[in-house]
Amino acid sequence: MAPPLSRRALLQSAVLAAAVPGAAGAAATRATAAPPPPPRSWTVQPFALDEVALGDGIFAAKRRLMLDYARGYDVERLLQVFRANANLPTGGAVSPGGWEGLDGEANGNLRGHYPGHFMTMLAQAHAGTGDPLHADRLRTMIGALTEVREALRHDPAVLSTEGRFGRATEQLRGSYQYVDLAVGALPRAVTFSAWVRPGHDGAWARVLDFGDDTTRYLYLAARNAAGVPRFALTTGGPGAEQGIDGTAPLPLERWSHLAVTIADGTGTLYVDGTAVARNTAMTLTPADLGTPAHHWLGRSRFAADPVFAGAFDEFNVWSRALTAAEIGALQDGPAAGTPAGRGDLASYDFEETGGGTFSDASGRGGTATLRRTWGGPSHPGFLAAYPETQFIELESMTGSDYHRVWAPYYTAHKILRGLLDAYLATGDGRALDLASGMGDWMHSRLAPLPDAVRQRMWGIFSSGEYGGIVEAICDLHALTGRAEHLALARLFDLDRLIDACAADTDVLDGLHANQHIPIFTGLVRLYDETGEERYLTAARNFWRMVVPVRMYGIGGTSTGEFWRARGVIAGTLGDTTAETCCAYNMLKLSRTLFFHDQDPAYMDYYERALYNQVLGSKQDRADAEKPLVTYFIGLTPGHVRDYTPKQGTTCCEGTGMESATKYQDSVYFKASDGSALYVNLYSPSTLTWAEHGVTVTQRTDFPREQGTTLTVTGATAAFALRLRVPSWATAGFRVTVNGRAAEGAPVPGNYFSVARTWRDGDTVRIDMPFRLRVERALDDPGLQTLFLGPVNLVARDPATSYLEFGLYGNAALSGDLLPSLAPVPGRPLHHTLDGVEFAPFFEGTEDPTHAYLRRVEPTVVFGTVDSGVTNPTRDNGTTLLDEVWAGAPFDDKGTLLTRVRSVVAAWVSEGRLPRADGQAVLRTAQRALYVP
Repeated sequence: MAPPLSRRALLQSAVLAAAVPGAAGAAATRATAAPPPPPRSWTVQPFALDEVALGDGIFAAKRRLMLDYARGYDVERLLQVFRANANLPTGGAVSPGGWEGLDGEANGNLRGHYPGHFMTMLAQAHAGTGDPLHADRLRTMIGALTEVREALRHDPAVLSTEGRFGRATEQLRGSYQYVDLAVGALPRAVTFSAWVRPGHDGAWARVLDFGDDTTRYLYLAARNAAGVPRFALTTGGPGAEQGIDGTAPLPLERWSHLAVTIADGTGTLYVDGTAVARNTAMTLTPADLGTPAHHWLGRSRFAADPVFAGAFDEFNVWSRALTAAEIGALQDGPAAGTPAGRGDLASYDFEETGGGTFSDASGRGGTATLRRTWGGPSHPGFLAAYPETQFIELESMTGSDYHRVWAPYYTAHKILRGLLDAYLATGDGRALDLASGMGDWMHSRLAPLPDAVRQRMWGIFSSGEYGGIVEAICDLHALTGRAEHLALARLFDLDRLIDACAADTDVLDGLHANQHIPIFTGLVRLYDETGEERYLTAARNFWRMVVPVRMYGIGGTSTGEFWRARGVIAGTLGDTTAETCCAYNMLKLSRTLFFHDQDPAYMDYYERALYNQVLGSKQDRADAEKPLVTYFIGLTPGHVRDYTPKQGTTCCEGTGMESATKYQDSVYFKASDGSALYVNLYSPSTLTWAEHGVTVTQRTDFPREQGTTLTVTGATAAFALRLRVPSWATAGFRVTVNGRAAEGAPVPGNYFSVARTWRDGDTVRIDMPFRLRVERALDDPGLQTLFLGPVNLVARDPATSYLEFGLYGNAALSGDLLPSLAPVPGRPLHHTLDGVEFAPFFEGTEDPTHAYLRRVEPTVVFGTVDSGVTNPTRDNGTTLLDEVWAGAPFDDKGTLLTRVRSVVAAWVSEGRLPRADGQAVLRTAQRALYVP
């Protein structure tokens, strides 16, 4: 669906303003950009983050911790890997590390994703708080990324640095740059001399590599496998190398001089003017290589070897073996001023401060050229923190190998999403220009591929993961209206998955969960843009394949990142359950589906996952260097949450940053025609509904308070207030308007509508008493998790086996199990049972917790009176007490006794309970006292 002309005009003016570095461009970047109109297919629409302000409460407290991180973290560190990729100055910034660095898992093949998350966080933080600092930081990042893309568009340029004698050229780690020399054939006797300042300790990075292939070559490596310099010459490959190894590592970030002489069967290696090793049995000479096909500084013919990171100063090659005295003299000044003079075969000073070539002072005119190992982008819109090779290699891969290729389109999604959010938050047209260029580049890369190749790519675990890129591309298309961008979104179709889910065929067993969940949010947006029903149908069906059959009590899903068979909950509990990214993406999908179908189940799930896993994934303490968000949340007994997983900067910490700055995004929705306001979540907040000229303020300490108050102020407006009645609200959901009971009977798991003409000062009070209830694991009813209203209660205990508890002993006539627990004074939602504390899951502590417990009701007990009769069990795990209390709520004791008689009679008639025991159970029930 193309946006109206006014949006295109806005886009054009924004991009033009960004292209002009004068005052008009600067002014344009100060304003936010109007978002495109919502899709016509949405029957319900969200409010923008700046239209809903969070009030004090658990969400604001969690957000405050993340906002402190957003303000304090150095964005120059986030930009380091992008600048390094383009060999631009990094200002000494150190990358965040973890997955967002060259030394991270799989050699940093996911770098660039975290800055994308960070941009989204800043955009949301700016919208939610109005703090201009967040927008300023976004503009810094946008400006830097614009410079990076511009540098990548062109051939490599010299990055000049202070040298050993004058200037030198620097090759940043991650730039994959090297110097291509023009030397020609080498004589039998030769001397190589180079000043180097290594910036990394990677083994086998070449100072020089002359040769044809991996069979005929000579090289000088800064470090071999033992960490010391090595020179080698061979015409028969690695096994036939004639080498010289140094005795000590070269220091990092310090200038060292390396020299090698070869003559008369002897090779000598010098370090800083001193001969450190000699090989007197060299039968090969450089002349045996003939005219080498390449003469490189910094690059190896072996693809697995790293590119040299650091700086080069004077490089010389002489057609003779210099004396020890001559090499010693090279330590004191430029070669031209020493007895050796300049190299007669090659002599480079590296004094150039610009351009992409180096002049040869040997008199041979062999100009050297700065190059990238991967050439350069296939399209000028390319933007990434690593070479395009990951995208290229994916096209020929047939199996998973994330050490070689790790989800490049996933990383592209995070960058694209961050740029789009940055554009909407700041109005900076450069961000949209970067995003649009990325779309153009991806289209140029993917459109020519045969469909079979793309289908294979997207089906490869991890390497082919592309996250929510389809959703982002659809949003890009809504801004640009360009047909290529909509066509690009459809190039990510994984047909076998879409078709199976559209046919309601569950194929999730064994799939990587977070690789696939965001696919379906993208499919819903594709439906919005194309009207193709199979996209929406597939997403609806998929949601039901996860909720509740693959869902843990806290709302999370997956074990060890993967799904197992539906209905297997107890059988999948472990230390690596409930990946936090999965909860983030399931919330997005639930929200997006609700825009089409106002099924309360979507918002019931949203509340469950938000109030439990998402809140509980954020640690309740400040940290200037880490967002402190879980990756996995282990649901095994005694699990302690890890808030700094895998050295930080994982995907889950990225989505965790986003979650903590958009807690208010689904509190309220509006009907597309403005006729209704949906109140989905009970959270302290203030909604500004400009369309009706009203403000709706929600005051509550929910979930510590079992209710909320909404006040309407402003203009007179007619609309229906649709209040979500949570499915757990079985103890009564009462609504009053200006003190009078609202008409109608609220039904749990539905919306309760109050339609009227609202006037300034109208007040709506909602009371929703909580009950303690259990949720049974689908595959093991005896393994249960506790809920008090929406809040998952976890036991805090260091034991590493399932804790055993009975809960029926003092159950209320209402069926509420809470009377069996004792409240902790002064600590809302905290209780104890048998000396063990139960606390809300959402508290981000490092206490060992038990999210699931083993339910044990060994004898039949009513009102704390024990009958002494063993509580019998059916083959499916259901006990006699389970069947009795399944009839709750009971109006009075008589109703309960009727239920007990009925259940006892059935169990006696089935031979599962002796008649005498049945009579003892009845007598116990009759004399027991009950909580109402």
